[in-house]
Amino acid sequence: MAHLEGRLATSAAPAARLSKRLLAARVISAIPILFLTFDAVIKLVKIAPVVDAFAQLGYSIALAPTIGILALVCVAVYAIPRTAILGAVLLTGYLGGAIASQVRIGAGVFPVFFPVIIGSLIWAGLYLRDDRLKGVISR
Repeated sequence: MAHLEGRLATSAAPAARLSKRLLAARVISAIPILFLTFDAVIKLVKIAPVVDAFAQLGYSIALAPTIGILALVCVAVYAIPRTAILGAVLLTGYLGGAIASQVRIGAGVFPVFFPVIIGSLIWAGLYLRDDRLKGVISR
């Protein structure tokens, strides 16, 4: 009987580890999903800070809805498990554009580095939740 209990404990350990990893992956992935969804929605609504930011960056406010929809599509592609890797690649490009825009106007360290943080969370969450990515990276 003790042998059977030990066997059950050892088989439950990998499942618990997987469960904790999946929970961490979902939490880490949720942060950029929520932030980028919020960011896209305020671009669609064109609130005052968005209008000011577009003016500061030198972009026409007429582009805000297009950029907001683009961001929502990329986030949706990332949030769907089957297309998450493509979504991460698309969001990386999107965030690269944000970095380039901030560098172009000579913004400070935080506005330039914040998209890097979001991109890192996107890839970290995906790495923890998608074994296909681990296979690509470990080769």
